[in-house]
Amino acid sequence: MKVLAVKKTSKHKQYDISTGTENFYAKVGEKWALIHNSPAVFAGTDPRDGKFFVAKKGIFNKNPKVYKTDAEVDADTSGDLAKKLKLSLKHFANLGIKGVIQGDLLFTKSDLKSEKIAGLDYLTFHPNTIVYAIEKGSKDAEEIKRAEIGVVWHTTYTGDDFESMKANYGVNVQALKKTSKVWQQDAMLRDLSNVATMSSKETDRVNAHLSRAGKIFNEISGSTLRELEQNQDLAQLIEQFNNTFVRSNTVITDTEQHVRNLINWIENKYQKEIDARKSERGKQTQRDKLSKILKFFSRENKRSLKKMFDLQKAIVSAKLMLINKLNGIKHIKSFYVTTNGFKSTGPEGYVAIDKLGDNAVKLVNRYEFSTNNFDPTILKGWSK
Repeated sequence: MKVLAVKKTSKHKQYDISTGTENFYAKVGEKWALIHNSPAVFAGTDPRDGKFFVAKKGIFNKNPKVYKTDAEVDADTSGDLAKKLKLSLKHFANLGIKGVIQGDLLFTKSDLKSEKIAGLDYLTFHPNTIVYAIEKGSKDAEEIKRAEIGVVWHTTYTGDDFESMKANYGVNVQALKKTSKVWQQDAMLRDLSNVATMSSKETDRVNAHLSRAGKIFNEISGSTLRELEQNQDLAQLIEQFNNTFVRSNTVITDTEQHVRNLINWIENKYQKEIDARKSERGKQTQRDKLSKILKFFSRENKRSLKKMFDLQKAIVSAKLMLINKLNGIKHIKSFYVTTNGFKSTGPEGYVAIDKLGDNAVKLVNRYEFSTNNFDPTILKGWSK
């Protein structure tokens, strides 16, 4: 696995991308980036009784759901998930975890496969949409073969109870006990600067996209933004409409036409609802909903909505440049499994973590990963 480090140098305003011994994380200045692709698991000490536990995301329910015995796992889960949680309970208990940490499960021994891809022999695991492939005979492959379970730890939680715990990105894996049964990685940075550096031309292009985005944002009407914020039904419709382009892998080019197409799509969607109602009262209810939605599309709001789509395009252009640069540094190869064989791909994406502000932003090439997620010809890790 590789750690990717991205460092902005003040002198030349360039971005250095570096690699280490892991490949699931990146650091951008004071920001971490995580390649996020696998089932979440929590492990640590229950602050209520001091006992070790593992958990799913139900840990933060009003009544926290944690597992301290195999029987508790079996009572709440089944199948492959139950097996993974019981293996987690057995092996993570030996790591000496202080407090609570969160990670992504990558594999258990039964998930590992030997595959020949493009004439090379790999050890692979397939936690979700992407297949990760490690060349056989490598140090990583030998360590993974000896392990019973693999995990990437990425978040530490602190607090006196589950309800008030605060997330802090990063886990000090060096403080955990070592065991060959657990192949574990963290977000520790191995700074090998200048492994890959964005050229001045590339940097200028990123800055140009971001500058354009800032200019466009200042041209968007504040009243339009407030109306959208207060009209969640319309906001959801816009999201649904845009997702149809992601599913069909269609890039939005003419944003003014995109607004017109959005209005037509909304009208057609509600017309289907009207036609589906048997009573006149039911039909009128849908007509009223449509009329209320369409009132938003004044001349000023349509102009601002076009600007919002222009803003989105500018930000996506900058994002894709950064993703493509990060994708160029790969130690562990990644593929999709299709009905016609393996298809090479980059990682699912990255999560940029602001260590100062404690915020997170996903960096995902939606036209690739999300489209492939919807593609029935691409087999997922859970597919039989």
